[in-house]
Amino acid sequence: MQDAASRLKDIAEQVLGAPLPVRVRAWDGSEAGPPGTPVLVVRHRRALRRLLWKPGELGLARAWVAGDLDVEGDLYRALDLLAEFIWERGEDAPGLVDSLRDPQVRAAARSLLALAAPFVPPPVPREEMRRHGRLHRHTKGSDRQAVSHHYDVGNDFYALVLGPSMVYSCAYWATPEATLEDAQRDKLELVCRKLGLRPGMRLLDVGCGWGSMAVHAAREHGVRVVGVTLSREQAAYARKRVAEEGLTDRVEIRVQDYRDVRDGPYDAISSIGMAEHVGAERYLEYASDLYRLLAPGGRLLNHQIARRPLRDESAYSVDEFIDAYVFPDGELAPLGTTVSLLERAGFEVRDVEALREHYAHTLRHWVANLEAHWPEGVRLTSPARARIWRLYMAASALAFERNRIGVNQVLAVRTPENGESGLPLRAREWRA
Repeated sequence: MQDAASRLKDIAEQVLGAPLPVRVRAWDGSEAGPPGTPVLVVRHRRALRRLLWKPGELGLARAWVAGDLDVEGDLYRALDLLAEFIWERGEDAPGLVDSLRDPQVRAAARSLLALAAPFVPPPVPREEMRRHGRLHRHTKGSDRQAVSHHYDVGNDFYALVLGPSMVYSCAYWATPEATLEDAQRDKLELVCRKLGLRPGMRLLDVGCGWGSMAVHAAREHGVRVVGVTLSREQAAYARKRVAEEGLTDRVEIRVQDYRDVRDGPYDAISSIGMAEHVGAERYLEYASDLYRLLAPGGRLLNHQIARRPLRDESAYSVDEFIDAYVFPDGELAPLGTTVSLLERAGFEVRDVEALREHYAHTLRHWVANLEAHWPEGVRLTSPARARIWRLYMAASALAFERNRIGVNQVLAVRTPENGESGLPLRAREWRA
């Protein structure tokens, strides 16, 4: 009789229609597959039950989060080898686990069912976001819940991953050898220059996080800043940081929904890594609200992750792993859609800068920080939460590198009726 690893390898290759690109180690200690490759460790039969009870990426994610499934060796290489079968088979082709629904691989499913016995439903990891239907997405209440799920996991954990800058968005790398701190400072300075900040101006920082942009803008450019976030933990950290910098007279941090900001007009608005939470059905409202809050001639810097467009946009669906464990209700839109909606809201879009490779490099630094302090990261959250963040960040780095997703800074202006945008003729120099 075959050992468990050989049986798993045969089943996987029957489903894939191709040789398994990684080695497999099963719960009985047996191994099978190509030597010298990362090892996919199936620690328990329960991992198979999770895949059978929830075919698709969510079942795979639950097995990873629970520790039933692991990778020994280079995680990036393992994900790279498996990407073709899980994520990159084209719009019309099923992924690795989804193909179990195909009648042609029912025999493989029966073999997997026999190997997974007893066939009882495994418990859902407690880190998974619980929902009661999807009819009320992107209300103020649901957005507060989603933001809390992602950001209120401990400021100390984020400090470990992000480093002292506490900037949770793409850095701007002058050279690959730059430090993460320097690259994040350079990103904040780039945003300030694009916005043309000058002493005495009012800046609204939407989704202000831990206050990095607000502090930098006030300290380096002499502006008055209002930062809004839905995370109470972020706000508490940001307020403490503002006080330590001696900037309480120039920076106000609020726990507030951007839809509730009523004290415009502002001279400039920064939205860095926040718009991904808005949702397609709310995006025009988001853009219109920011347009309303800007003074004529004011600038918006919208820094946002984008996905590649599909032939059939109606077929778009969110990533199950990220939706359940990382960014609940987060949605990515193609860059063209974002630009069109900003224009519909009244903005004149003046510049778009793509930073895709910069985000891949940033994510690899964050993963390295987590891996270098793994026991501490587990202590600050939980083994499952640390595993979620490691997989999410490593997979995201590869997605940026493979051009599955990108990130763009869109500079838009509330151009006054006389058409004077206030931008220099050579805008790329970013002088006010």
